[in-house]
Amino acid sequence: MKTRAAVLTGVGEKWVVDEVEMTDPGPFDMLVEMKAAGLCHSDEHMVTGDMVIPEEVRLQRGIPSQFPLVGGHEGAGVVIAVGSRVTGFEVGDHVAASFVPACGSCPMCVSGRQYLCDNNASTLYKDETPRVRYRGEQVNLYAGLGTFAEHALVHMNSLVKVERQLPLEVVALVSCGVATGWGSAVERGGARPGDVVAVIGVGGIGINAVQGAAAVGARAVIAIDPVPFKREKALELGATHAAASVDEARVIIEQVSRGRLCDLVILAPSVLHGDLLGPALSITGKGATCVATAVAPMTQATASISLSDLTLWNKELKGTLYGSVNPRLAIPQLLARYEAGTLKLDELITRRYALEEINTGYEDQRAGRILRGVITF
Repeated sequence: MKTRAAVLTGVGEKWVVDEVEMTDPGPFDMLVEMKAAGLCHSDEHMVTGDMVIPEEVRLQRGIPSQFPLVGGHEGAGVVIAVGSRVTGFEVGDHVAASFVPACGSCPMCVSGRQYLCDNNASTLYKDETPRVRYRGEQVNLYAGLGTFAEHALVHMNSLVKVERQLPLEVVALVSCGVATGWGSAVERGGARPGDVVAVIGVGGIGINAVQGAAAVGARAVIAIDPVPFKREKALELGATHAAASVDEARVIIEQVSRGRLCDLVILAPSVLHGDLLGPALSITGKGATCVATAVAPMTQATASISLSDLTLWNKELKGTLYGSVNPRLAIPQLLARYEAGTLKLDELITRRYALEEINTGYEDQRAGRILRGVITF
């Protein structure tokens, strides 16, 4: 079948909305009519090249090109066809995309770490099973999903069934940004009642780390972001204080912690560069934790931190993927919180866009005019 999709042909290019051709569903595939797709910054990393394998490395290892690419990994829709060996789903089901598949049988999945499923690496960089063609050429699907399209052909391991009464634009946001931010604070960071928590960068990930820290009862949540609009939204969604920079926040942190600094710092910038770790660790207290939640350029191999502070203050520096949550469990749980009124999701959406407006949406994101943008079909 043919459908319209946003295709990226290379680094620095604009998204092109054009017709692509899809194969019939394979045995384990499902055809999903997309209803909503989040404009996550991770797709922007393909435009800037931050997540593109360096050409010399790609050629040396014989890795196929990542382009052309149908973008999108946050998404939600309705199942309209299922493969012959699909289990647990049927036509008419409402589903959330999961940019990390969960096969349920690899060592990571059976040890309770679905977010590290062994099938994940291939979905990020190339599509092992050709499903889509553009102008006669095989197209990769970002994270094996390609939600920037009217229809998506997706392996069943990368979809999570959700309740049908839920707004699908809200479901789309939970499929990545909400789960990642919430999990960074609650799961990977282990935020506790009474903690002093700082969140550096309150975009699509950080704003939900703010919500997570507030939900567990942190006594102070300091949102740090240079964009006034984002600081205002953070104060509406659970932050107790807001500052434009780490230096500005330090005074607040010292006051609310009585000089002990933060129990938890979530570092969630748009792009993770090595020079950001030092300031984040500088406001991390004794025996406390700093969680880095962001995509770094593939060529970024150095970081500047105080090693004496790291060891002598017994600090922890942790990375996280998907907020270290298991998608099949976390997505329904977070949506249940939304229905109960304890997680704000509608308030995250600043603007809705048609598929043809995708480049406008990303321009708005770069300019800091939106918290979250959503493509609606």
